[in-house]
Amino acid sequence: MRTIGLVAISVFRESVRDKILYSLVIFAVLMISTSYLIGQLTAGQDVKIIKDLGLASISIFGLLIAVFMGIGLVWKEMEKRSIYALLSKPIRRGEFVVGKYVGLVLTLFINLGLMTVAFYAVLAYMDLTTSADIRASWAAPATDIQMLRAVALIMVELMLVTAIALFFSTFSTPFLSAMLTIGLWVIGHFNDDLRNVGGYVKSSVAASIGKALYYVLPNFAAFDAKAQVVHAQAVPASYLVLTGVYGLVYVAFVLLGAVTIFSRRDFI
Repeated sequence: MRTIGLVAISVFRESVRDKILYSLVIFAVLMISTSYLIGQLTAGQDVKIIKDLGLASISIFGLLIAVFMGIGLVWKEMEKRSIYALLSKPIRRGEFVVGKYVGLVLTLFINLGLMTVAFYAVLAYMDLTTSADIRASWAAPATDIQMLRAVALIMVELMLVTAIALFFSTFSTPFLSAMLTIGLWVIGHFNDDLRNVGGYVKSSVAASIGKALYYVLPNFAAFDAKAQVVHAQAVPASYLVLTGVYGLVYVAFVLLGAVTIFSRRDFI
């Protein structure tokens, strides 16, 4: 555990110095702030638009951060030729991979937290500058605490995305790893279509393959609760827990695959 912690801290420090990471976070904060101006264009629906755009910005830019960080696991070490020095030390390859992942998740958590603070700051400003009669017409307060449930699910989703990007990076190039990760993310948001593919095609083989993929591929649509919280619909705590457990179990299996592949890879 100590070795994993040291690797994680090293990854976190390196990520903090990454200019691309800062650029993405700053751009995300600007997008969240801009959502306030866009929301003003639609009278009566402005608070919903700001919440929707804000949560979408957190999700999309969080995805970009997760992918860009995750795909550099082995590639950066190989490019700097530091992988040989690391593997010559008394550190297991599994500890190296898990430590990298923990460091990436810590970085992701900090950045997601910054974007969430900016998001709530915009909503708090709107709440202060809006008259009481308009606020009374809102389905939920501007700074509704329930939105944190959607943010929590986004965090679990991004943890899974990071694990998948890391998995592909153990045996593929950065470009291909990014394409495969984003491809899985897109497919995962249309997972229900795979289950119901039998209703669109006549082939029983295609229907069986679709159902198999439905159960094997990650169901990213399950982590999307943005529409519910924006429209003040309840997201049950039981759903939050079960979906979180699903995501963490999937992360464990993906990390196991990444460790297995990385442990068998020959860098000589």
